[in-house]
Amino acid sequence: MGKNLVNAARVILGIIFLVFGLNAFLNFLPMPSMGMKAKALMMSLSSAHILEVKSIIEIVAGFLLISNKFVALALTILAPIVVNIILVHMFLAPEGLPIAIIVAGLEGFLLFTYWDNFKRLLEA
Repeated sequence: MGKNLVNAARVILGIIFLVFGLNAFLNFLPMPSMGMKAKALMMSLSSAHILEVKSIIEIVAGFLLISNKFVALALTILAPIVVNIILVHMFLAPEGLPIAIIVAGLEGFLLFTYWDNFKRLLEA
């Protein structure tokens, strides 16, 4: 793969997670309107402080991706978050599905690109 394409995907994904992670604390982006089920999920996650923890993880992983340090670790940490983003937008908030697909595509592309770092995890 072209090094520039990989670097662009890594930085874009890092910026996405850094910005949305920071937004949870600084509220510089407006929250989109949500359906009742999505709103109930977000309220319950927020009341249990899970959203804050998730946002800190996103900030750290986003910074790691942008700085090109521990990229495989950042991708591993973000994988379950990306799965949850896709599921939430598939079933509760379909209006956000296009950006969720982009995020999942970037994650998948980078996982494929850095696959040599993950091969040992799948050995018996």
